[in-house]
Amino acid sequence: MAFQIKSDRKETETKSIRFPLELIDRIDNAIMDKDVSFSGFVIQACEYALDDMNTQ
Repeated sequence: MAFQIKSDRKETETKSIRFPLELIDRIDNAIMDKDVSFSGFVIQACEYALDDMNTQ
């Protein structure tokens, strides 16, 4: 198969969720000075949690 360049864009959908204020502060502190958005961090954290659930 030949090399194919694929877009790194992912299909997304907007979801509204409520976070406790303390958790928002903790996330904001964790991503400070990192090249990641709040949403990006939440997505990565959810993927990590789901993958961890599958290994148990």
